[in-house]
Amino acid sequence: MVTPITPPLAVHFVWHPDDNDNIRSIIMDFRRYLTRDIERPFSRELNIPTFLYSSKSFKCLPSKPEKLANKDVIFLFISCNTLMDSNWETYINELPEDDDYHVIPIAIEQAGINHTSSGRLKNYNCIRAFDWPEEFKKEYAILFLSHEIYRFGLKNAQPGSLGIYHSIRLFLSHAKKGDIGLNHAESIKHFLDNSNMQRFFDANQISPGFKFDQEIEGHIKNSTIIAIASDHYSSRYWCQREILSAKKERRPIILVNSLEEYEDRVFPAASNIPCVHVTVEPLREIDILKILIAALLETIRFEHAHKLLRYYQEQGWIDSSAEIFARPPEIQQLIDSLKKKERLAVCYPEPPLYKEEMEWVNHFNITVSTPLWTSAYERDDDKKFRIGLSISDYLPDGYESQHQDLDELKRFSQSLARHLLANKHTLIYGGDLRDDGFTQFILDEAAVLRDRLQVEKLFVENYLSWPLYTKKENMKWYASYKTVINPISVNIPNDIAGIINDSNLFLEPNCPENKYIWSRCLTTMREESILSSDVRIFAGGKFENYLGKMPGVLEEFLISLRKEKPIFLIGGLGGLTSKLCNSIKNKSIVEEFTEEWQISHNTSYIELQNIAVQNNHGANYEEIKFAIENISIEVLAQRVGLLREDYEKLMITPFIDECVHLIIKGIKNLSKRG
Repeated sequence: MVTPITPPLAVHFVWHPDDNDNIRSIIMDFRRYLTRDIERPFSRELNIPTFLYSSKSFKCLPSKPEKLANKDVIFLFISCNTLMDSNWETYINELPEDDDYHVIPIAIEQAGINHTSSGRLKNYNCIRAFDWPEEFKKEYAILFLSHEIYRFGLKNAQPGSLGIYHSIRLFLSHAKKGDIGLNHAESIKHFLDNSNMQRFFDANQISPGFKFDQEIEGHIKNSTIIAIASDHYSSRYWCQREILSAKKERRPIILVNSLEEYEDRVFPAASNIPCVHVTVEPLREIDILKILIAALLETIRFEHAHKLLRYYQEQGWIDSSAEIFARPPEIQQLIDSLKKKERLAVCYPEPPLYKEEMEWVNHFNITVSTPLWTSAYERDDDKKFRIGLSISDYLPDGYESQHQDLDELKRFSQSLARHLLANKHTLIYGGDLRDDGFTQFILDEAAVLRDRLQVEKLFVENYLSWPLYTKKENMKWYASYKTVINPISVNIPNDIAGIINDSNLFLEPNCPENKYIWSRCLTTMREESILSSDVRIFAGGKFENYLGKMPGVLEEFLISLRKEKPIFLIGGLGGLTSKLCNSIKNKSIVEEFTEEWQISHNTSYIELQNIAVQNNHGANYEEIKFAIENISIEVLAQRVGLLREDYEKLMITPFIDECVHLIIKGIKNLSKRG
């Protein structure tokens, strides 16, 4: 049986649908810290996969979190709703018990604690979310939940062990003698000493009678450093030494920017690290929470990056001799490494830095890479493909059967666009001119890349069918991305041109006749964009509330199949593509691909289909059934340059890194074929 990769860590969230109002926003805020922030796609990230389990109705139970990683942490939100529902009680009691499958109960109401009197959660200590102060609820949630990820997901804590043994050690680096840095450090220490967070954080001090240098270097080897940058910080010898020692030991560091007026020289070593800005003294509670959250998340990111990259190294994604860094490499670190070996390869986490930042490595003949990118890819003699993207969202089911949020599709499109554009392929997309749509995410990537790569060539083509390009707001939307997009307006098909009164006016799809006109124009746009593509990539896709004679992703797939285009199917991210992959593997279509299902779930679909059939342009569901049930996975894999085993992984993996890795691998193989 083919299985996706098994990453070091996966995080799962389980909750009763009637508790949505209480905790869904907390979960989504927290996920933004664990995954790639789609609003800041080029920022450093933890890249921890997350999965969601609930439902639209209390009558339906979600499936149980699967064992997907080496360590799976399950946050189970318990309340009066879970306590008083016998089905949920059974659900909780049947959760697996395994050393690497850690269930963390979170009581969002005091009644939820009663779950721990018997059954699966007996004698468990809950996180008491109902005690969190309302004004800092988000911050406390991030601290408490992150701490459990650190303990159980990364430090191998077992339920019976003492939590203090797995606390994060903090080293507070600051200028002394009444400086604001000292005041901030004392405020942080006082806050920890007077809260229950000392079981999270162990803040180090220099013991009397011991040597400064030995104490400092000994503590730094096992600590996360909080460098409090005041006006005098960078000019102090011991502050500089602490940062240099932390960099030498490759420890997690955050910088707290607390400048009051002016610093004449930022210490160079105090860069390439996360920075938190705080107000001047006295520190407020929210400032301290921000600092502690930053320290905790950076420590998790650091630990996870090492585990993840070593795992990818074992999978053969990364040079087996490469040194693993948890942040982009710095010149002093690499010079130290070069003293030990003549040829040096370095791998650091996504996203990659760009040419200007890394030009100096060429001087030392160093190979740098991330798991999905290497400087060796930047060969001008590689074939540059025209790659069509068929990616769209779908109607959520409340996480009942599809356990990923729609934002995963956006992260996938961002990551994919970044790597394909950086390798100078052309991306082709159709429609979707709206804020927060997939075109916008792809174009935002292209705009940043164009500036960083300093090129003038347009990398993105967007095909638009009539009547969309008659709307002035669509053209204004294009204007925002003029430097990176080549808009292509597709002509009206000849067979309907005569029934359109004025081709300069927008036509609303508000009746079956108008919907038929739209469907013909969309089909023509899809045929032209696919004909101009060398490769097609499919992910997501809706079955309902679409415009056209059938779901758009399905029609684009069938056209691509008919044209014998290389097709990548990303099934693990949900939507129509997931159902398509299941149908291909089982050689039996799911009900959503039948005409009966489409008619019963889409208002006025039968009227549109009747008009289309009368004009010999209807959706032929017998042909759709035959095509899908007779697809050879072997042929699909061969066309995209992958082995069958790799292609089957692509059809099921929920992990974005693996999806992008396999696509890049296939395209590299196609390039070698010429």
